[in-house]
This record gives sequence, C-alpha cells and structure tokens, in this order.
Amino acid sequence: MPATFFRGRRIRTEQAPAGAKPRWLTVRAPGTAGYRRLKRLVREQSLHTVCEEANCPNIGECWHHGTATFMILGGVCTRACAYCNVEHGQPGPVDEAEPARVAAAVRTLDLDYAVITSVDRDDLVDGGASAFAATITA
Repeated sequence: MPATFFRGRRIRTEQAPAGAKPRWLTVRAPGTAGYRRLKRLVREQSLHTVCEEANCPNIGECWHHGTATFMILGGVCTRACAYCNVEHGQPGPVDEAEPARVAAAVRTLDLDYAVITSVDRDDLVDGGASAFAATITA
C-alpha cells in the first residue's frame, strides 16, 4: 500500500483505537465564580481566547484564577497546522473595535499584564501587526 503524505510528512491512514485518558490527564472546567466571571466577560465582549479556540485542557484552572490568553484577529486561522485545534479557513474582516474590547476586558479583570496572541492572517498585508499595535495601545 502506498504511503500517504500531507505537507511532505507521512500520515497515519488508520485511526488507532482511543483508550480512556488517565485520571490525572482528565480535567474538567470548574464552575467557580472566577471561571464563570471570565467566561461571561469573554462572551459579553465578543472576544476570542486561545484557551477556548485551541481547546486547552487547563482552561478551568487559568480562568478560575482570572488569567486568559486573548486571541485577536478572530477565531479562524489562515493556516492548518496539524498540531493545532484552532479553526482554519478564510477568516472574516478585521474587527476594528476588537482592540477596545480587549482593553476593556483587561481593565475589568484588573490585570497587571495581558497575554495577547492571534490567529495567522496570511490574508492581511501586514500579517496583523497593526491589530497588535492597536490592541497594545488601546
């Protein structure tokens, strides 16, 4: 049977049977007040976080403590990295109001610093650099 390749790498063509995850690896998002507060804020401000978009298993612990990694430029990446859970495809237009909403969330959470990342936006001339600048200065 010929090998199957994707982006120059050999890929597995059959799915291995999935076993149960070890108990120490299985985490559930707690329903703590801190977690619910951050989740509500993210929804109200229409923000994206890498925590949610990449299905991070530590979201419960981080959000419980009031920390999150904000992801700017939407929730759709122009690349399709095999290791990443972020949705990929053709993203919509840049939301010009997003920097102000991220800044408002940082103020509401009373953070000393904020972690900001983004999806790749190969469709933008500057790759999204101006969105980072606008978010940082907001």
